[in-house]
Amino acid sequence: MMMPWPYPEFPFAGGPVPDDADVALASLVAQRLSADWTTRRQQITVTVQNRVVILAGMVADPETRRVAAELAWDVPGVFDVCNALRLYRGRRAGR
Repeated sequence: MMMPWPYPEFPFAGGPVPDDADVALASLVAQRLSADWTTRRQQITVTVQNRVVILAGMVADPETRRVAAELAWDVPGVFDVCNALRLYRGRRAGR
């Protein structure tokens, strides 16, 4: 599921169309998350808009949530990371 990040200047309902750089960056982040033993089996969705990585989905514990954000930050070209990952069983990670 892609979470749109709407821009008011775009008149169409679908939101902005990602450019090739954002698609490539999303692919790199997803590869990094799938290669790490902490995050590889978690339900994480990666979306990139204007070099901002948005991590959404469910993870097992606060440590996994933290590691996912750190891995995304380590990818060259990432401008910012929005960590919207939630914990299973309704538990929230400390801020």
